[in-house]
Amino acid sequence: MDEGGVDSERRSRGESAIGDLAQFLIDNPWLNQALQVALGARERASQASQTAIRNLNLPTGGDVDRLARRLRAVSERLEAVEDALDKVSREVAELRRERESTRGGASTQG
Repeated sequence: MDEGGVDSERRSRGESAIGDLAQFLIDNPWLNQALQVALGARERASQASQTAIRNLNLPTGGDVDRLARRLRAVSERLEAVEDALDKVSREVAELRRERESTRGGASTQG
């Protein structure tokens, strides 16, 4: 057998061993229970830390994220208002120019 075949066989056996180990871990009820307990403890700790932070009148990470989203939305709305105001300003300037050109033409004729 050439060296490439040996490497391929080793890789195949290694993948098979990893697959067997993964299946054992998935099927192991003790491991599943330990994971559930750990995830439950993590969730309770997260809730407790959020409560403690709120009791100190400090914003949580979620509060900061919500505020950042709201600020982005306000910023986008403000940009739209600025764009509309620029457009109105240009239109008013154009109307003034037209009015003055009309007045100027009428006064030079009279």
